[in-house]
Amino acid sequence: MRRWLELKHVLRTGWVRAGVNAPESVAAHSWGMALLAMHLCPEGLDRMRVIEMCLVHDLPEVEIGDLTPQDDQSTKTADERAAMLELAPQWIGLLDEYEAGKTPEAQFVKHLDKLDMALMARLYEENQGLDLGEFIASAREVIGETDLD
Repeated sequence: MRRWLELKHVLRTGWVRAGVNAPESVAAHSWGMALLAMHLCPEGLDRMRVIEMCLVHDLPEVEIGDLTPQDDQSTKTADERAAMLELAPQWIGLLDEYEAGKTPEAQFVKHLDKLDMALMARLYEENQGLDLGEFIASAREVIGETDLD
């Protein structure tokens, strides 16, 4: 269990590369997604499953780090799965469901992943005067036009 908490120290690589001062950790991102899930989860979805998926979908990054689209992703899925089996095999089903993206819950969590990123990009832009439009554009490719204010 102590290993899981190390996710609090894994910084979001995209923010680091973009020059964000004091960027959020991967754990902070997962918490942000869970909070958004509590607020936005549509009726008809398994809300608890959505929240659990938000909280654990990036747990393997304790082992493999936070990879971005600029990184080699050829073994990412296999590496994440192996890391999850080592770190928390009891949640492998949640990771597999998220990665497959076939259930309504997994699809919603994938949208939350991008929404959280876009909202943080807006906050960093406002607070640090950065241009993080590439992150917002990336999010809009998945979630479409959304009010990010």
